[in-house]
Amino acid sequence: MKVNINGYIIPNNYKQVYDWFGMESCCPNDIKIAKDQAPGEPLDITIGTCYGGDIFAGSEIGSEIAACEKGSTGKIMGLAASAASVLAMYINHLSMAPTAMLMAHNVSSHVEGDYHVMGTEKSTLINCNKAMAAAYSHKSGMSENEALKMMDNETWLTAQQAKEKGLIDEVMFEGNPEGFVNAVGPGMIPKAVVDKTLKMLNEKKDTKQIDLAKAKLNLIEKTII
Repeated sequence: MKVNINGYIIPNNYKQVYDWFGMESCCPNDIKIAKDQAPGEPLDITIGTCYGGDIFAGSEIGSEIAACEKGSTGKIMGLAASAASVLAMYINHLSMAPTAMLMAHNVSSHVEGDYHVMGTEKSTLINCNKAMAAAYSHKSGMSENEALKMMDNETWLTAQQAKEKGLIDEVMFEGNPEGFVNAVGPGMIPKAVVDKTLKMLNEKKDTKQIDLAKAKLNLIEKTII
């Protein structure tokens, strides 16, 4: 069963918002639906250009891939960044285009509060890093410390470098000249916008309000590029 992963990794309840705004995304339900539609088939996964996103949604997607009884094959065609690179580690046989890139970095978050809150958030982020590092270690055999160092340095890997580290199994079209790509995402939809849009869609607001929400999102995107 073919599955395409592009754009952002998001929770299930964000999907209708991203679809409505015409932004590519992948949520855990996308993988579940693909498996249900073809229960006797292996997953054939293509990661086009995926900027990453929610780590817990990424973990759930990776677990769904790993749980596929018929196994999985996959290819990275453009960019597998952040959470996308983590879920890719669950693919049984992973190949990568010679001009594609894989990026690993530390987990980040946004919080407000006093030093108690900040201290708790620091501990949480450290543990989240270790959870994500476990996926890189599982695929490649590298130690936890090696995986954490790779993340801490915000490492961008070419296909050949990813293969050397054991993070992929094969470079596609091996023997062709290897190139590089530049890819910067426009930024995920802020949570406040997602929440307001969900409320708006659920209440079936009129067209003028929908157009206004879309205009506000355009302004928000311009400020986070």
